[in-house]
Amino acid sequence: MGYNVAVIGATGAVGREILKTLAERAFPIDDIVALASERSVGAEVSFGEVADLKVRDLANFDFTGTDIVLSSPGASVSAQYVPKAAAAGAVVIDNSSHFRMDPDVPLVVPEVNPEAIADFAKRNIIANPNCSTIQMVVALKPLHDLARIRRVVVSTYQATSGAGRDAMDELFNQTRGIFVNEPVKPEQFSKQIAFNAIPHIDDFMEDGYTKEEWKMSVETKKILDPTIKVTATCVRIPVFIGHAEAVNIEFERPISPAEARRALKAQEGLSVVDHRATEGYVTPAECSGEDPVFVSRIRADPTIDNGLSLWIVADNLRKGAALNAVQIAEVLAQDYLR
Repeated sequence: MGYNVAVIGATGAVGREILKTLAERAFPIDDIVALASERSVGAEVSFGEVADLKVRDLANFDFTGTDIVLSSPGASVSAQYVPKAAAAGAVVIDNSSHFRMDPDVPLVVPEVNPEAIADFAKRNIIANPNCSTIQMVVALKPLHDLARIRRVVVSTYQATSGAGRDAMDELFNQTRGIFVNEPVKPEQFSKQIAFNAIPHIDDFMEDGYTKEEWKMSVETKKILDPTIKVTATCVRIPVFIGHAEAVNIEFERPISPAEARRALKAQEGLSVVDHRATEGYVTPAECSGEDPVFVSRIRADPTIDNGLSLWIVADNLRKGAALNAVQIAEVLAQDYLR
């Protein structure tokens, strides 16, 4: 059985990756539509190796008869059009932040809480978590099952693609310009991104944290366990694709690096590359284009009781966005829409 599928935001970096991932994983499709804003109408986007889709106008599209919508525009666009698609009978998997903390909308990472997908019928909407949250909870899940996590301290090193194509262009143009002594003019970021690190992703909140940092805390609680305490520092770095995270975890009971390594190796969607030697770890450059979440540098933290530290890396456009959304669609199709 095939499904009628629509992709909102099809011309963006995540939208293009969704189309690519649907084709690569041979998702059962009878008909597929690429949707974007009026300025992109008529442009072509690739779907697999043999098909190019002409982009249609999201504002005028009738979702009647559409089974599944994979949505990856900004939050304001999702707020306007996702409810319309859901009201027309489609199940919408939304990649924006708008619906994530809605109590009637499941927030899902299929390797972690696939059972939550069953609640989609409350609003016909399923939320895709934040990219930095997704890769972290895939690694936290088997460890939490093993020894119960009390607290997580995480520092992220996030690629510019997380802020969109214009942000990637800014990194490229600034890097090139610096070599020919051109003045740096930040537009997408608050400060120079080339050869720099910016501890500022999304807006600042009254307590001094940014919304990106807040998202990691509240989304982890919703997906994994509301009792887990999370504090995050989120940093944008001059990398095109691939988010990295240094994660420190405090457990309820002792857990050795060997125990942790065994549990992580058994976790679906996760690859352990942890050799205590030069090149015995994964970096953002190596995870680009790869599906798994990679874990390295598994070690005990001697400064606290029951502590471990990890290094977690993933392609933020794939597992952090497109792949996770398509995996949700696969569970939805297999278990709920037949």
